[in-house]
Parts: sequence; C-alpha cells; structure tokens
Amino acid sequence: MSAPRLADVARVLERRYPPSTAESWDAVGLVTGDPDQPVRRVLFAVDPVATVVDEALEWGADLVVTHHPLLLKGVTSVAATTFKGAVLHRLVRGGCALLAAHTNADAATDGVADALAQVLGLVDVEPLLADAGPALDKHVVFVPVADAPRVVDAMAAAGAGALGAYERCAWTTTGEGTFTPLPGASPTIGSVGTREVVVEARVEMVAPRGARTAVVTAMRGAHPYEEPAFDVLEAASLPGSTGTGRVGRLAEPTTLRAFAQRAADATPATAQGVRFAGDPDGRVERVAVVGGSGDPFFDAARAAGADVYVTADLRHHPASEQRERAAFDARAGRAATPYLVDLAHFASEWPWLPLAARDLAADLHAQGTTVETRVSVRCTDPWTGRVGRTDSRSS
Repeated sequence: MSAPRLADVARVLERRYPPSTAESWDAVGLVTGDPDQPVRRVLFAVDPVATVVDEALEWGADLVVTHHPLLLKGVTSVAATTFKGAVLHRLVRGGCALLAAHTNADAATDGVADALAQVLGLVDVEPLLADAGPALDKHVVFVPVADAPRVVDAMAAAGAGALGAYERCAWTTTGEGTFTPLPGASPTIGSVGTREVVVEARVEMVAPRGARTAVVTAMRGAHPYEEPAFDVLEAASLPGSTGTGRVGRLAEPTTLRAFAQRAADATPATAQGVRFAGDPDGRVERVAVVGGSGDPFFDAARAAGADVYVTADLRHHPASEQRERAAFDARAGRAATPYLVDLAHFASEWPWLPLAARDLAADLHAQGTTVETRVSVRCTDPWTGRVGRTDSRSS
C-alpha cells in the first residue's frame, strides 16, 4: 500500500476528533507541515516537548500527533531563540509535521475519557455529561421525479445527507403535486391559468443547522421550478453518545485502596503517583472518570451516583470541600461518596495514545494506504521526583 499525504491523515484524524467539538479557547489541528508531504511514520505523545521531538526525529517520524497543543496561547514569534520556536524549527528541518487533538479528543468515542475508562476496567460506560446532539434541520423538497437525483446531489454537495460514515443520505417517496400558474409566472411545466397535476418526489435530507442557507441555495439552483415547494424543519436535539468524562461500573466491586492500586498499575508511573481520599476499605463499584483537570465536575460525579471519581490535578480546597461534604452527608444518613482518586495529568491522558494509534492505522488501511505508528513511552510529566521528611515530625 502507498503512504497517505499529510492532508489525508489530518482528514482521518479530524473525522474521529472533529475540531468543531473543541472548546472555544482551544487550539487544535495542524500546527506545522506540508499537506502534500507523504506520511509513513506517525508518533503519538501527550506533550509537544523537546524529548518527544528527539524521539520523533531519531525514529524518522513524518508526523507527531500530540494531545496538548504547542501554541495554545497567542505568540508573536516562533523564532528559534524561544523554546517553542526551537521545537517548531527542529520539526520543520526534520520534515516532521505536528498536529494537536486536545479537547476535541477528550469527549470523542475512543477518546481520552473512553481510554481511561477502559484501562480501569469499566463496563456499561456512558458519558458523565452527555453532549447535546448536533443541531440539525430536516429539508423536505417536492420535485419532479426525473429531477430528484440532481437535487439530492446538489444538496449533498452543500452539506446535507451526511450521517456518520455515510454521505448523500436521502429518503424519497412519490405523490401528486398540483398548482395553477398565475399571470406573471414562468412555469417549467404547464401554462398560466391551467391547473396542473404532476407526479413528484418528496425528498428528505438532514443537514447541520449552520448549513441551512447553503443547502437551500443549492436546492433552488438545481430545482427545475421557478418556485420550489419545500420545508425546513428544526429537528429536536437528543443527547449524544459523547461528552465530558465517562461513568460506568466495575465487573466486581472492590475497595478504594485496591481500586487506587489498579489505577496506578494501569497508567504510567509518575513522581506524584496516585493519591486517594476516603476510607481505604470503602466499597467501590460505580466509577466516574475525567482525563486531565477535573475539578469542575465533582457535582456531575455525585449526580451520577459514582462511588469514586478519578481525575487529575485535584487542588486542595475543592478536594477538601468534597471530603467535608461527604462526611456531613454521612452524618445525615446520606450517601457519603464519591471518594477521590487523583492521577497525574499526563498519566490520566496517556491511555488514549494506543487507541488513537490503532484507529488511525485502521482508518487509513480501509482507504488503501498505510502508516507505521508508535506510541511514545517517554514520560513528559513535568515532575521528576518526590521526597519526604527525614523525621516523623508533622509540619
């Protein structure tokens, strides 16, 4: 099989991790690289840092896909005299592109949240906070039967009829349309003042609401009638299958201590290790997870009935308030959960990399091209060590 172009690889990645689903403050997508360059080797890593660039260039990678963006905040220079500029210059000189999939990969199917849930052994998994489904219109058009394929083609080219991995999706049926052209009309069929009855197709296609004007314009351009009959109906938004975090259950209940050990064994080792808060012998079965910084989602984990909430970067005050609330609820006879398990940020997101590498290779293979993928095993967690007091005095 031949090697794909960088543009082809980026397109496949964007299909799995749509940039439109990224947070408004995020910076995702292609950072550097020629869209026409061939891609034979792809390295996946959490962070776009110097050691990852070392690994990519030593291996001969044509593309590095990272979770975290390199240029998340605005810059005025990418000169090699800055540390970020130096990273970019090395990649460009080495012919290696860089692409970031950040918050658009967090919520996606087989994205960061799913990957963390999988390595922890969760089953019956669903989004912790489900995204609303996309805002869609249903376009209903009445057109002479012979002209229906042309109208469907035009609407599809404008963005209608895309459902998952399918395009040009439409439903048609036939019936009779009737009309009487009035003076001043220029009818395609019939004549002024004469009632006409025409066998017509009813064509239905869905389209993103943002494409409404383009789809209607395309339909009018392809339709043979001077005044097409059509409806645009706003479809109800339904909860999607993706969203922030995941919640599921363990096949067999365990203790908090044992579950925290499972989390440590399932994720890369870091200087922080794995911290937990709660009764070490407390029962754990229902588990909520959010990869990366999860402070904002305590209430969602509680509302989901989680026994434990697994995330990263938990700060003192939010964690303390969570445990105080649990103790207060216990005294009042209410459920005193969730417990907390705090991973290092890097460790909570690394499990996504093997899934992303696997899916990219499979998607490209299905298109008749092939790449070699590798997951970086270099720890890019910023902390390099941890020490304790040399005596037993409390601080």
